[in-house]
Amino acid sequence: MKEWIDRAEALALLGVKPQTLYAYVSRGRIEVRRETTGARRSLYRAADVAQLAHRADTSRKPSAIAEGSMAWGEASIVTHISTVERGRLIYRGEDAACFSVDATLETAAQLLWDSEDEIDFPVPANCRANQFEALAGLISQVQPTTGRGKKRLCHDARIAIAHIAAACGITPGAAPLHVGLASLWSLGANDTELVRRTLVLIADHELNASTFAARVAASTGASIAACLLSGLSTLSGPRHGGATAALAGMLDYAEREGPETTTLAWLDRHGAIPGFGHPLYPNGDVRTLALFEMLKPDVLMRELAGRVREATGLLPNIDFALVALVRAASLPRDASFTLFLLGRSVGWAAHAMEQALEGRLIRPRARYEGARPST
Repeated sequence: MKEWIDRAEALALLGVKPQTLYAYVSRGRIEVRRETTGARRSLYRAADVAQLAHRADTSRKPSAIAEGSMAWGEASIVTHISTVERGRLIYRGEDAACFSVDATLETAAQLLWDSEDEIDFPVPANCRANQFEALAGLISQVQPTTGRGKKRLCHDARIAIAHIAAACGITPGAAPLHVGLASLWSLGANDTELVRRTLVLIADHELNASTFAARVAASTGASIAACLLSGLSTLSGPRHGGATAALAGMLDYAEREGPETTTLAWLDRHGAIPGFGHPLYPNGDVRTLALFEMLKPDVLMRELAGRVREATGLLPNIDFALVALVRAASLPRDASFTLFLLGRSVGWAAHAMEQALEGRLIRPRARYEGARPST
């Protein structure tokens, strides 16, 4: 997808008169710039035009608007934590890619939680065998979020994430958490830096599925541990955190059959390819681009990316970058899930706290299309 298009293309996509296009520009809904060469014509940001065109194609009935908000549609929850705006990931006013250059997950937590105090994660010595059990074991020990102030909620979040870290294999006293992972995986300095930056870039991503689940739990007054367990349960699905495992399986196939055959076979069989494309990043996932400043995918992954782009036009997303890191640093196969979970738990906690302090229940309605009583 081109980043900028001319007026004729914009009008054709929108199906509107020039006056309407100019109105969109004046209201800030479409970004415009002047071409500096040739005819010096105006160019319009393609992503803005595409978004407006999609909205125009959707019925504006209240039911359709509500349904559309559940799948990359209109914003439905107000937050001050993060957003993706014109292909740029923003953490509380900070460009996340720039912030990740020298930040740790701990400083990301301080920013995303809007905390006055520095954040650390006191990893316990004795923890349950896996992340699900670690969080489930805390639920009966931690108070509900209802009526708890910001400092107490931050404390609860620190403890819950520390238990997740312990369940991931990080030992007590290993701080910050990326250092703990580096010790666990016996990493050198460069790979340790990659892990640090990856955790920061994954820390939050607006209202993704697992974050929404965490916010729903928080809206009921559930404890922070319960909110994080809701997020983890959602992340475990193959369409969310399971995408890296699917891509790893695809790469196994590609090692035997070659990237071109694999790409075509995957498209025929599944209709989509894991690790590629993202609706919020039509010109490339900025998190992946940031990591690729430090990480070069291996030959097989580069060849696969080329074949996928030829066949679909899609670019690598953060799942691709996670698998590239796992392969480059010779990490355990499940390390990509560990990185995603540890990093994103900070964002889940931020959203759970924001929702809890708002004190409002999330309770959408369903549109019933089933049978009705005969009388």
